[in-house]
Amino acid sequence: MTTFEQWKHKADTLSLDGRAFIGGQRCAAVSNETFQTFNPSNGKVLADIARCDARDVDLAVASARDAFETGVWSKAAPSHRKSVLLRLAQLIEENTDELAILEALEAGKPVSECLGLDIPESAACIRWHAEVTDKRYDALSPSGPNVVSMITREPIGVVGAVLPWNFPALMLAWKIGPALSVGNSVIVKPAEQTSLATLRIADLAVEAGVPPGVFNVVPGFGETAGQALGLHPDVDLIAFTGSTETGKRFLRYSADTNLKRVILECGGKNPQVVLPDVANLDAVAEQAVAAAFWNMGENCSAGSRLLVPTGTKDVLLDKIKTVLERWKTGQPLDPGMKLGALIEQKHYEKVLGHIEKAKSEGARLVHGGNAVLVETGGWYIEPTIFDNVTPQMSIARDEVFGPVLCVIEYNDIDEAVQIANDTCYGLAASLWTDSVNNAHKVAARIRAGTVTVNCFGEGDLTTPFGGFKQSGFGGRDKSVYAHDQYCELKTTWLRLD
Repeated sequence: MTTFEQWKHKADTLSLDGRAFIGGQRCAAVSNETFQTFNPSNGKVLADIARCDARDVDLAVASARDAFETGVWSKAAPSHRKSVLLRLAQLIEENTDELAILEALEAGKPVSECLGLDIPESAACIRWHAEVTDKRYDALSPSGPNVVSMITREPIGVVGAVLPWNFPALMLAWKIGPALSVGNSVIVKPAEQTSLATLRIADLAVEAGVPPGVFNVVPGFGETAGQALGLHPDVDLIAFTGSTETGKRFLRYSADTNLKRVILECGGKNPQVVLPDVANLDAVAEQAVAAAFWNMGENCSAGSRLLVPTGTKDVLLDKIKTVLERWKTGQPLDPGMKLGALIEQKHYEKVLGHIEKAKSEGARLVHGGNAVLVETGGWYIEPTIFDNVTPQMSIARDEVFGPVLCVIEYNDIDEAVQIANDTCYGLAASLWTDSVNNAHKVAARIRAGTVTVNCFGEGDLTTPFGGFKQSGFGGRDKSVYAHDQYCELKTTWLRLD
């Protein structure tokens, strides 16, 4: 399918099932209540979703605990868990078109991005963690000839995964890939704006052979389903991706209940640092646009602060504007669009508020700044760039989570590093330099969990992802490091006669 009309026809024929998924099957919420999810491209109601609350969470936790204690998954041979997860990855690939449409409809994401990245990468993530399942070894300690001291990993138990709305399928894969690989049971609370793809993947998990109770989905609101999961005394771990403010709540829930382990991947105000030695500003412009505006800027690792040396700014800005001419904003189901709609009315108004505040504080608007396609009823904002930004301005400090880039000038490398680190966040950063020496030295000084050099990115599935300071807590997504955080480490000490 290559046209908007073809994708729209396919979308119109989909059956949108918003029921919860507990104990291996679809079900209504205990209350029989539902809530509406909206299509960001036109502001219209898309589907009715089960409105789960504490009673549904209780059922899901009981189902997950029962499955865990029986050992049907937790004690299964690693080779068996591997084969089931590989089958799940295959089924996700076989249903790529459907899942891509669900994400485009619910999240406002361009279908081309869903097809080319989000869904294939979700399948690849689960496949990667599946392959790790039977390839990790436990250990013996060097405790002497009269002792056998085994150091082993055991699945932690019942895992609650609370997801964001910006990458629904991919963030699901980042959580369930390692959690299921090591043998846990999982309860997923998707963002209320984006439940459909997660629910559909739960269907595919049962088809792949994941036993009932091992993978549950409780859609609902944060103050009900999310809070109930965070406070539940029989949940052993919460893995959360989302805002720093909400992440802090899960730490409080843990402290107030059973001290469940908490893993947080939170916000960012990520710098893109261009050093004076860079010769190819065309390459910088291409990557800087991707860093700032990919996924409409609704990305925790978005490079929303561009730090440029005095004297380079005007040339680089002109090149960035030229690149932006190819980044068209429009209907998410149109394969020709690079940018879609923002997630919801509330967020749309919040981003427009950030833009107005930047103007009032003296930042100079040099590109965009407007709501567009308002006649569609959708929530679209054109890519926006502010110049003459100082590090003290709100636009340089607050996480906008929208298509807004601020440009900050600096005089020397020490000042650039100081500005880059002058934030409560520390998730990601990008650095451009033609000097290997500067690449190593400056990257080491930037306080961020991921620093990419001469490119924008988050590494790949082999590299851990998470943040410093208020961008992260307790662990990392991706890589083999993610497996250990879903395990308990046990010492078994055997004294020999």
